[in-house]
Amino acid sequence: MAQVAFLDNLLREYLVFRGFSSTLKALDLEQRTEKDQHFRAERILEQFNNAIQSYDLQALRSLWLHLDNNLFSKLEHTYAVAVKKLENSLLKYYLVTAYSNNRADKVSEFFNKMAGELQQQSEWKDWFYFPFCRNAEESPTFALFFTKQWQDTLLLSLRNFLTTVYQCLPQPTFVRAEQEAALMQRLSDDNTGLRTRLLQMQQELHQLTQQQQQVGTAATGGGSLGGDGSSRRRSVYRPQQSLSDILPFDISPPGHIVDDFCIIASEANSVSQASDAQARGLKLLIRNIGSGSSPVLSRKDQAASSLGDKSTKRRSGSVGRSWI
Repeated sequence: MAQVAFLDNLLREYLVFRGFSSTLKALDLEQRTEKDQHFRAERILEQFNNAIQSYDLQALRSLWLHLDNNLFSKLEHTYAVAVKKLENSLLKYYLVTAYSNNRADKVSEFFNKMAGELQQQSEWKDWFYFPFCRNAEESPTFALFFTKQWQDTLLLSLRNFLTTVYQCLPQPTFVRAEQEAALMQRLSDDNTGLRTRLLQMQQELHQLTQQQQQVGTAATGGGSLGGDGSSRRRSVYRPQQSLSDILPFDISPPGHIVDDFCIIASEANSVSQASDAQARGLKLLIRNIGSGSSPVLSRKDQAASSLGDKSTKRRSGSVGRSWI
């Protein structure tokens, strides 16, 4: 309430500055007759009803166009069908009211002005016969729109729709002017504080870098001392590294990926090869046994033959020596 009253005073001050006296009088009159400071859908319905009862098609269209551009266009796409249905119903209500009051001229004027826009809509195809229809209130096509139930349902639906839309819409920029100014000031203060903090951190980082360079120079100069003392000094005065100074190891990725299934397959191949070699050795041994040429027996025969040769040579030698 306080914010709305403050904005009303600002608006009044602006009208006085611009010299809009008639607008200022109208504003004062409406403020005196206003019961509350909030929007009421009944006022919009009253304006629609006044335009329809006075056969003012221009006022009806202007009011709906204003609502469509400033309110209905901000809704989700799913509400477009409902908005168009309400607009067509208001126009039909206008035609029915003019026909019921024997204002055929207003009915003809309506179609002369709206024919170019309505002929593209299939919903209005039967309504072009309306000016030439006698006893339209008894026609099956138009009888429903003459009933009080349909007219009351239309006005009630429009009222509920406007009330819901105004409750869901954000406040206008003019109403949020003071809040926007306070928000901008707070953001400016926060920005200044962050800039100051950043400058301080840069100065501290510069000082720390200089200290590290001095410590490194002192450690390099004392390196000629040697022994454990120099190594201890180097370990003590070693500059600390941050996470940003640590470089990752350059490890090349593996050439191929080995999984358990590949290992099992290789093991199976090696086992099968070993079993095949063992089977071939057994087959060869069995073949040799069957042919009588066993490798073991052949080695024994060779050893026996070599011993026999040696004994014969010895006997021959001994005989020779005894004969001589």
